[in-house]
Amino acid sequence: MSSLFNASDREAIASRLSSLQPASARQWGKMDVAQMLAHCAVAFDVPCGDLVRKQAFMGRLIGPFVKKSLMSGKPMMRNAPAPPDFKVVNERDFAREHQRLSSKMVRFCERGESACHGVVHPFFGAMTGDEWGRLMYSHLDHHLRQFSA
Repeated sequence: MSSLFNASDREAIASRLSSLQPASARQWGKMDVAQMLAHCAVAFDVPCGDLVRKQAFMGRLIGPFVKKSLMSGKPMMRNAPAPPDFKVVNERDFAREHQRLSSKMVRFCERGESACHGVVHPFFGAMTGDEWGRLMYSHLDHHLRQFSA
């Protein structure tokens, strides 16, 4: 499965990110492209240690089953729910959010797998560094497909 900790996978994601434009139209969901970039940037706060979260009760119940499906390489389903504090509903500046997401992705990758090993995901619980690399790739892939990138 693809991972942001793999250089060629990371370069492919970066190339797709650079293809986005302020007018990129969504294929599903409610966020515009700038909001999506902000949402993806916030998601990096957890594995980078900037936002510490506990595992949600529902995650303890069904998280292992959902995680197994995600780690299988299947694309994320459309309109998957996001934690309330990861939702972006206010207007955002495309250029600023694009730069912020790119910077956070670079920081995540430079820190490496060992830095996020054992960090708790709000739904899946403690994850290995490898799992974080695959999950973050899958999350970005999901939202890039949302905007045909």
